[in-house]
Amino acid sequence: MSTHDAETAQILIVEDEPKIARLVADYLQGSGFTSHHLAHGDAVLPWLEARATRPELILLDLMLPGTDGLTLCREVRQRWPDIAIVMLTARVEEVDRLLGLELGADDYICKPFSPREVVARTKAVLRRSRAVHDPAPDGGSDLVLDEEGWRALADGRDLGLTAVEFQLLKVMMQSPGRIFAREQLMDHMYRDHRIVSERTVDSHIKKLRRKIAETWPEREVIRSVYGVGYKYQPEE
Repeated sequence: MSTHDAETAQILIVEDEPKIARLVADYLQGSGFTSHHLAHGDAVLPWLEARATRPELILLDLMLPGTDGLTLCREVRQRWPDIAIVMLTARVEEVDRLLGLELGADDYICKPFSPREVVARTKAVLRRSRAVHDPAPDGGSDLVLDEEGWRALADGRDLGLTAVEFQLLKVMMQSPGRIFAREQLMDHMYRDHRIVSERTVDSHIKKLRRKIAETWPEREVIRSVYGVGYKYQPEE
């Protein structure tokens, strides 16, 4: 995926409420994006397959006629992993599944929402998504956070973290050696400080460790403290 200004991106809006779809499309187009709209879940995969140039990001409603948003998220992730996905949902109890446990959406926005928030979050996700595919700057043998680009670099290689994974790593790296209880980490995972299960924290930590291990298979910098939580412990 080549790097362009965020405003040149093509965005697919999958939303069955016409007023919401029009409002979001107007704001995206006002920011320079090119938007497309589909109202039925069954139309999404055929539409993507037929495109010579696919969108960089999908704003995907959870509740759709035909194929639901959860199923579509899973299918798109498997077939076109480069496409970023932001879920639109009024069902806050589904957020665990959307962001980490199995589907891996890049972000979520809860209804009702401000169209300005949609534009801002779209730009943020695109910056992170593009950073994964851009050449990483030369770096040393350290784990480095690029907070502006929302990415982590290990030996100069981008780890491709999600927003939640980046936030968890940032919190722990700011206090090396400090043990964080799961409850403390939960407070940093979601913007609205919703209550989530400890299993959710464990799932994100597991994925974060796996991504770090792809570059550093011999090093373990995120360590479990039995019965308490986790800590970032760089090697001496």
